[in-house]
Order: sequence, then C-alpha cells, then structure tokens
Amino acid sequence: MRTLVESNASAALVIPGTAPEDAGGLGRGAPEARAVTPDGDVLLLVPADSPAARAAAHARDGDLAGVMEITDVAPVAVPHRVRGRARVAGWLTPVTGGERAACARLLAGRHPSGPFPGAAWTPLRLEFGEGWIDDLWGEGHVEPDEFAAAAPDPLVRHETELLQHLAAAHGDLVRGLCALLGERERACGVREGAVPVALDRFGLRVRFHADGRSFDARFDFPRPVRDVSGLRRAIHALFEAASGA
Repeated sequence: MRTLVESNASAALVIPGTAPEDAGGLGRGAPEARAVTPDGDVLLLVPADSPAARAAAHARDGDLAGVMEITDVAPVAVPHRVRGRARVAGWLTPVTGGERAACARLLAGRHPSGPFPGAAWTPLRLEFGEGWIDDLWGEGHVEPDEFAAAAPDPLVRHETELLQHLAAAHGDLVRGLCALLGERERACGVREGAVPVALDRFGLRVRFHADGRSFDARFDFPRPVRDVSGLRRAIHALFEAASGA
C-alpha cells in the first residue's frame, strides 16, 4: 500500500456523498501530486478552484471525509494490464500556516519537476483512516499504524523505466527465464513469449503467454536489493541461471 501510494499510479479523489462530477471522481480533479508525511498522512496537491479544495476549506473541524482511489497499470504492453487497485479513506483538511513550507518540501522531493504549491494549487492533508488493497500479491486491509510504519519499495521511482527497458531491449533474455520453470510452463513460455510486468526489491514478475492464455511467474532474488546497482546484479544473476539451466 505504501509503495502504491508513493508510486506514479493514477489516482482520483472522491468525496463520499457527492456526485462524481462534483467531487473530482472518475479522474476529474485528480491530485496533481502526492506524498506521505512522517506520521503517515497523505499530502495531495489539487487545483485551488477544485471542488475538493473548496469543500475542505469550508469543512468544520476536519469532518470532511475523502477517499483516494488508486489504479496501478503495468507500464508495458500486456493483456490484463491492471496490476492492482487501492483505496485510502480518511479526513481531508487544508494545509495551512507553517505546515505549508514542510508540505512544499515533501512534494518537491517527491515531484522535483513540479508543480509546487502556490496561487494555483492547494495542498490538502488526507488523514489515513483505513486502507484496502487488491493487487498481484493478494488483498487485504491496512491500518493507519501499519501504513505509517511502512516504507515504500526503494525501486518504486525506477520501476517504470526498468520494466520498459527490459521489455524493449532484453525480451529474449526475459523469455529465456522460462528455463527456470517447470517442464509444461517452460514449453509454453518459449512458444509465445513473455513480458516483465512487475519489479520490486524482492524479485521480478513475468507474464508468459501460451495457447491463448497467460500465466505469471515470480522470480525471487537471493536477497532483497537496495538500489538500482544491486538490481542490475540480481537481474544478471537470474539471466545467467536461466542460460545455464
């Protein structure tokens, strides 16, 4: 959940009890940027004239409920591209006073190319009440203390470009990973190809295609990687193991 919130996955902000066109749902008025505070609250940057900004400004004592809906789509061309969905429900309040500077620093660190809080933007704080996630690894609820204590995957900001590079420049090597599968899956994978669909510090997930169907295989690294350099070594080790299988 923490990784998905801090990723580049698309998000929409919905205010329960209002029509989608008024609340910025269905992608309208979606947060332009987001970051997570040390306390586990989610900072959202929205247009200053958006319904969400106006509603938060007029709410009493932080009693405005809000839901951020996230859809995670694989950044490569593959059938069934949606990798996961998540919801973060809580309470929306404007970021005001001295907090704005700290908020601006967090958002600038997460989105160095901008935009930044100013006349055209309003930073909102979504106090994490509860979360729900359904992705390639399973589904479940996330409590506020769990979310605050978690850290995003160290590869989250690089995953898109790394997957696209693997798919475009190393397709044969990725397909060759089928040598590490069982006999039936190995034969299927060789015939119709494979696409890398997810990557994190623990391993690589590949979607193989065969006989009009597809299946995922997870290739775990010997140990979690900490950065891109460690990832390159782990990926090369996987390719070498497959070539020698």
